[in-house]
Amino acid sequence: MKNELIEKLRSFVSERDWQQFHDPKNLAMLLASEVGELVAELRWIRNEDADSKLQEEPIRERVVDEIGDVVIAAFLLADRMGVDPIEAALRKLEKNGKKYPQDLAKGKAERPLRT
Repeated sequence: MKNELIEKLRSFVSERDWQQFHDPKNLAMLLASEVGELVAELRWIRNEDADSKLQEEPIRERVVDEIGDVVIAAFLLADRMGVDPIEAALRKLEKNGKKYPQDLAKGKAERPLRT
């Protein structure tokens, strides 16, 4: 599925001759702006209401669209860099497992103090 998405993204970009604009800096800025749009959808929702609000239309559709934009931007940047985004995520998850061991981090929002 990942390869299918990357091929569709490459075709979409090529058909519009957008490669010229897709340098790493611009793609990182695209990613940041799309994350900002996602965050904006949730800005004034109370934490305890977030799950139920995200089941309501039209906010659910807008948030799903923004998630799609974030994923597209991340995949475009990864592809430009020659990075497999799934492998990058798995590698980072492994690092996070070491950085935040379960016995120190479980049930805590703050970062665990290393001894």
